[in-house]
Amino acid sequence: MRLTAAEVSREILDEGAGSQPYVVRGARISGALRLDGAEVRRAVRFEECRFEEQIRLEGTSLLAFGAVDCTLPGLMASTARIGGRLDLRRSVIGERDGADGAVDLVHADIAGGLRLDGAHLVAPGRVALEGGGLVMRGAVMCEDGFFSEGEIGFPGAELAGGLWMRGARIRVGAADAVAFNGDNLKASFVRLSHGFLADGRVRLRGAQIADLLTFRDAQLLGVQSSLMAVGMRVEALDLAFSHRPAGGVNLRNAQATRIQDEPRTWPTNLGLDGLTYEWLGDASGARSDDARTRLAWLDRQPAYAPQPYEQLAAHYRRSGHEDEARRVLLVRERRRRATLGPAGRAWGWLLDATVGYGYRPWIAGIWLALLTLIGSLVFAAHTPVPNKPGEGPPFNPVAYALDLMIPIGGLGQRDGWHWAGAGVQGFAYALVAVGWILTTTVVAGVTRTLNRG
Repeated sequence: MRLTAAEVSREILDEGAGSQPYVVRGARISGALRLDGAEVRRAVRFEECRFEEQIRLEGTSLLAFGAVDCTLPGLMASTARIGGRLDLRRSVIGERDGADGAVDLVHADIAGGLRLDGAHLVAPGRVALEGGGLVMRGAVMCEDGFFSEGEIGFPGAELAGGLWMRGARIRVGAADAVAFNGDNLKASFVRLSHGFLADGRVRLRGAQIADLLTFRDAQLLGVQSSLMAVGMRVEALDLAFSHRPAGGVNLRNAQATRIQDEPRTWPTNLGLDGLTYEWLGDASGARSDDARTRLAWLDRQPAYAPQPYEQLAAHYRRSGHEDEARRVLLVRERRRRATLGPAGRAWGWLLDATVGYGYRPWIAGIWLALLTLIGSLVFAAHTPVPNKPGEGPPFNPVAYALDLMIPIGGLGQRDGWHWAGAGVQGFAYALVAVGWILTTTVVAGVTRTLNRG
């Protein structure tokens, strides 16, 4: 059956037909079907039809519209108002050599759902689905073999019913091009998972997702930045990719209540500065209690930043793992040391070796005990000279060595004896200096811990 677009338009707008749905099956429709700005008081549905030119619905008001199992060069429906569903299941939409995208829904308002299950959008090198500012009250469904040759874009869209793209494939032909644009998207949830594939970049900068954003078993092939989610807000984030992303994953200044991932597929480059979360675990749902694993995660940052270490330490403290929190903060100081000048690195090495930057103060006790042992052996092998013969306590090599290393107060040994030999006297002076160094580093380390830990 052949129909002209003019015939179809007249029948759709025929007021005598009342509210009866307009349905066409198996037709070939020539000419451009234009309903721009019209108010259509009935549902319109095409099944297994072939359109020779685009369908244009800019500013149109419809009860519902469907083009199921159809072939059409494009659907231009910017600012359209659809009271029910927009159903494009299993249709092939777009032109390989065209100038426009396949589906244009910029600032459209759709009360029902958008069904693109099994659809094939054709717009190589262009935006195949333009959904900037789209307002959806139902779900956007792009599953069951959905394939797009061209970018999928929902910048600034409001998808109250969520976005389903499980198993969807997006091919843009250039690994540095944008495959999915969800910048400033607002959605109840977004499922780019279970076989989802994007051979370009995925962008979710400033997106706000009330529930789940999942990439479980997804494959991201963008080489410069596989996932750009700077400033995103999400309740639950699942980063258990099927393969390691080809490029970096940037989560700077993002906020999530829960994050889970898969260490096997961590990206090589991971932007975490400013990322905050309340719970962190692996893909099995187990909480991350092993700081060594998560420190390797932080090592994938392109440059040192203190906030990710402080955030991870806070995570361990909330879960009652104080030892793991201290380990993370100690590593933070060691990473910071590498960014300092020679003097700063030297002081850092001293703080690390003596008190573990204040997170391991017991190291100072080990040094004190070791030097006391060495000093007592040296002093026991030599005879000291009393400062005031016949006065003061008897000489005790252990107490004398310990007394030299205590800068304040004392045990009554230091002022009662001296050495005739220059070598032993020099060793005694060295212990005094070491005592001052240990005391200084302990105070500095503990102060650092209290102020920054």
